[in-house]
Amino acid sequence: MYFCTMNYEELCQRLCKIYDAGEAKALVRWVLDVRFGLSTADIYCGKVTQLSANDQAELEKIMQRLEKAEPVQYVLGVADFCGRQFYVAPGVLIPRPETAELCHLIGEEFKGKLAEDKGKLKGCSVLDIGTGSGCIAITLALDIPDSKVTAWDISDEALAIARHNAQALGADVKFEKHDALALETEADRWDVIVSNPPYICRKEADEMEENVLKYEPDTALFVPDDDPLLFYRHIMHYAKLALKQGGRLYYEINPIYADSIVENLQTLGFVDIAKIDDQYGKTRFIKATKA
Repeated sequence: MYFCTMNYEELCQRLCKIYDAGEAKALVRWVLDVRFGLSTADIYCGKVTQLSANDQAELEKIMQRLEKAEPVQYVLGVADFCGRQFYVAPGVLIPRPETAELCHLIGEEFKGKLAEDKGKLKGCSVLDIGTGSGCIAITLALDIPDSKVTAWDISDEALAIARHNAQALGADVKFEKHDALALETEADRWDVIVSNPPYICRKEADEMEENVLKYEPDTALFVPDDDPLLFYRHIMHYAKLALKQGGRLYYEINPIYADSIVENLQTLGFVDIAKIDDQYGKTRFIKATKA
């Protein structure tokens, strides 16, 4: 089969039908870098047209998938997150920059507490509920000194992907299968509980990008329209007892439900509750402390 050799500009133009020009260029550059090892300098020197016949064939297959709005992370099988590359597949949510902000927030706060408490928090226990690709659990395991991290998910496929990522990145994380909506009561087990649970109502689907709706797992995205706090409520009830005194609960949230989540946390007796904006100025995170 013969494949027409296209230059960088022509490749970008093919994606401009579904992405704006800047995003199309970024996607093509990332593909050429990750899959074919071409630097930005190589691209602008015209080396795209010098790819081997096999590489041209592979590039064409990639472009055809991207033209169908399939996320580039699934096409390449990798996603960048907190300076590391994670393997991803359609069975897990693609890690977002906002979630990386949450990891940075937790890491900085607990490294600070370690310094203040002169080692009293050594070996602090962390639980990530709904781990997906493992991006939160693995990042915290690697970034918080002496942490003991456990990650739960209901999906066998997600757990397999997360275990693969932990092994590839050298992170010591214990992965277990648990349903966030059926957690057993425990007391004083964790210093940190973190979750980025499903939080998008079905009625919001019309406002979402096609590539998210068509390719990313529904179970990791959606909650019932009549119960948007479903996962938050179950997790905070578990955390009320399962956190140690002074332990912290961290959520990534849907901004429109921030006040409702805060009210629920207050009712359960959590203290030092704070709403935190992401880099785009949206209320994206909530943290709370067990009294």
